Amino acid sequence: MVLNYIWIAFFLIAFIVALVKLIFLGDVQVFTDIMNSTYDTARTGFEISLGLTGVLSLWLGIMKIGERGGMIELFSRAVAPLFSKLFPDIPKNHPASGSMLMNISANMLGLDNAATPFGLKAMQQLQEINHKKDEASNPMIMFLVLNASGLTLIPVTIMVYRAQMGAANPADVFIPIMIATFAATLVGLVAVCIKQGISIFNKEILGFLLIMMGIIAGTVLIFQSMPQEQVSIVSSLVANIILLTIIVLFILKAMRRKINIFEAFIDGAKDGFKTAVSIIPYLIAILVGIGVFRASGAMDFLMEGIRSLVGLTGMDTRWVNGIPTALMKPLSGSGARGMMIDAMQTFGADSFAGRLSSVLQGATDTTFYIVAVYYGAVNIKNTRYTVQYSLLADLAGVIAAIFVAYLFFG
Repeated sequence: MVLNYIWIAFFLIAFIVALVKLIFLGDVQVFTDIMNSTYDTARTGFEISLGLTGVLSLWLGIMKIGERGGMIELFSRAVAPLFSKLFPDIPKNHPASGSMLMNISANMLGLDNAATPFGLKAMQQLQEINHKKDEASNPMIMFLVLNASGLTLIPVTIMVYRAQMGAANPADVFIPIMIATFAATLVGLVAVCIKQGISIFNKEILGFLLIMMGIIAGTVLIFQSMPQEQVSIVSSLVANIILLTIIVLFILKAMRRKINIFEAFIDGAKDGFKTAVSIIPYLIAILVGIGVFRASGAMDFLMEGIRSLVGLTGMDTRWVNGIPTALMKPLSGSGARGMMIDAMQTFGADSFAGRLSSVLQGATDTTFYIVAVYYGAVNIKNTRYTVQYSLLADLAGVIAAIFVAYLFFG
């Protein structure tokens, strides 16, 4: 329902802004730009879905091997104490717990291509135990809010972009990103726990938060001791070793059970293909809405308004230059990436705006993309409070990103 209103707002605001620009500014190109954006973003949505087809087929095939071999069941048992508290509506040792763990782990390692198939598999499994098939269940909402908060330990992609843009120290945003993304996850998790009546003082949940703090602190210490040019190489290597190890463990466990591994992979790959096709309409819809909003110039008007309001308070307005990335991130990952690169090109990779945009890019995830793709894959129409709470986590991440940017980069 929320997505419905947002999608309508994109078009109505874009139309009003375009009319104003035509009547008062004589801009005869704006309507052409808007219509061109609908074609371009529709094509982009289709191309993204096609690109996902191969990745989904691969990883859902691997997941099917793990499922039949019993590895997913082992993962489910391992996280059962925590997940039984965070997701009380999921039956004990249900395979959805293992799929969610794989998804969250892949996200933390910055392995987006692996995280999406795991997440889609988890959503399909959660839909099987969902009593209202067109309405998001409590476990689905918790899972998606955790996804939208974008907890990432190793922001490899951002560091690579900064290196390409000529940053003197591409990894200087590493620690600020970890702080900001953890703040987003913490706020999102606590907020949903309160909404769903889950005690945040439960020892399993508190233990999880303490462990996460320990992992983040340990990771920071390890990478601080390395030469900066090695951070990206080492982090990427470790992430890929972990991922390949998981694949091999899946195969070995399946071999022990004497499962037909090739047949299991093919069955899972077929599911991946079907899932990719089912995503296309939802993805195109949200991307077209975003494209129209951007092409009309509404985003530019919004930015100037924010800058003027901040200026009236007497506050420093430098952080406003990074806000396009923050505003675009919940809507479009590629759009936010473009905003980050544009900020580095315009102001410099080592400028305050360039660094802040990088931290904002890593602080949260693409909320509307996640909601559209994950719920679209299982035909959920009523998302309930998923978007609101995901955006709350995003807001926490943005505020934390601005704070740490001033703290670290002045």
